[in-house]
Amino acid sequence: MTRLVLGTRNPHKVAELVELLRDLPIPILPLSEFPQAPTVEETGQTFEENATLKAVTLAQALGEWVLGEDSGLVVSALGDEPGVHSASYAGKHGDDAANNALLLQRLAGVPLEKREAYYVCVAVVADPTGTVRACAEGRCHGRIALEPRGSNGFGYDPLFEIVEYHRTFGELSPLVKRVLSHRARAIEKLLPQLQPFLPPAVSAFEGYDQGKGGKVASSS
Repeated sequence: MTRLVLGTRNPHKVAELVELLRDLPIPILPLSEFPQAPTVEETGQTFEENATLKAVTLAQALGEWVLGEDSGLVVSALGDEPGVHSASYAGKHGDDAANNALLLQRLAGVPLEKREAYYVCVAVVADPTGTVRACAEGRCHGRIALEPRGSNGFGYDPLFEIVEYHRTFGELSPLVKRVLSHRARAIEKLLPQLQPFLPPAVSAFEGYDQGKGGKVASSS
């Protein structure tokens, strides 16, 4: 593996993944570099199925190493909704405001102590043949606040409260989120699995100078 393509068109996810993969000593390419890339329908019943579908489909189509990712919110009081339908919970894909409003509507009357929830992220890397080479899951536990707070992040971040901090992801800084988030935890588990596939000269993560880490290939 000499470079890695991020299999998402979500600019918020791209920004987070680029930062989380900064220590990977190979170029990280956004999917926007590949206008021929197909759109992958998320037809899986689980986060892992969707992440795998994205990674495998795009890797085969592009002939590249691809990281596919699927993530969402799981709320116990709602029977684990919205789950894999998190991005389109209110009907339109990616309508954060509508999704948050529907979540609050369905939790109306549920006391704060019973609004437990967790974010989950599954990251999968496939090689150019479509063979899955790495898979990792990360979770971040919290609860759903009574109202949106903060303007940072995206998705359900203004509602997702980290109990220990008494703050939502919308209120916490991006730096703190990069440490605590489900996506950060998934990538942390994923990186060691990629080590055997890196070029020999850069295959060791231990002692690697973070200041000279991976880079995002710029558009030409």
